[in-house]
Amino acid sequence: MAVQDPYEVLGVSRDADQDEIQRAYRKLARAHHPDINKDPGAEEKFKDVSEAYAILSDPEQRRRYDAFGPDFRRVPEDVDPDMWARSRAGAAAAGRAGPYATTGGVHTGGFGDDIDLEELFGGIFGGRRRGGGRWSAWSPSRGADQEAEIEVSVEEAYQGTRRTITLDRPEGPRNLDVTVPAGVTDGQRIRLAGQGGSGDTAGDLYLVVRITPHPRYRVEGRDVYTDLPLAPWEAALGTTAGLQTPGGEARVKVPPGTSSGRRLRLRGRGLPNPRGTPGDLFAEARIVVPPEPSETERRLFEELASASPFDPRSS
Repeated sequence: MAVQDPYEVLGVSRDADQDEIQRAYRKLARAHHPDINKDPGAEEKFKDVSEAYAILSDPEQRRRYDAFGPDFRRVPEDVDPDMWARSRAGAAAAGRAGPYATTGGVHTGGFGDDIDLEELFGGIFGGRRRGGGRWSAWSPSRGADQEAEIEVSVEEAYQGTRRTITLDRPEGPRNLDVTVPAGVTDGQRIRLAGQGGSGDTAGDLYLVVRITPHPRYRVEGRDVYTDLPLAPWEAALGTTAGLQTPGGEARVKVPPGTSSGRRLRLRGRGLPNPRGTPGDLFAEARIVVPPEPSETERRLFEELASASPFDPRSS
């Protein structure tokens, strides 16, 4: 399945570094996250942004996209990018017209009988001809790549997990154990080589990871966001508070004078990154008052109200 240009989706240049790509992803993911943006098209846009980020944040996927373009997942692993580019350029120079099909990652069809394809491509893909010089097929034929979604919780994305999936096959259902590595992100693909469509060589199956909504956490890329409930006196005087994270309990220092909405960052406590720097965890302060204050609490609040000149509505 051809994909949208991830550079266009994220609005970055083709030579953008990882920091620029991550900043663009965070901005767009937050703007289109279904929990924040209730526009009917927001969820689809969020999926496009996540898919683009999954490609460009993975060095190998980005390299293959840069080499082979939108159909990079269809091109066999052993095809040389320079040879591929020469074959496409040669086909274009030969005046190919009309739609053409894809077989094993190599585009065919749309050629007249008078074009010698063996000469055009130099036999680089092992093609065969039949009577009259017409090209018949690429050899060996490769089955189509396939996609399926797999859902994991935030905790499973952090720690890694295993799933048993059922593949529908002509010979009957087949169960397959899949390892979901620690640190997967929403939209990331897990490649299962040879588990796709059948052919002389089987295609690949790509499992698209979807992180399910969580009552406590919100995930953007590898960063995790959560609320930090604070009593009024904790926010005013400062404290050290316990905080539950996907990796276990942590302690966060709350500076004096903290207001609701302030984000406190715990570096490296977001989703892990097997290839580099892990994400961060952001604890967002949320001041909570006693729902039914005692007589003593009410009296102290009244004293504070009388003694303090602070006006939260004057800025």
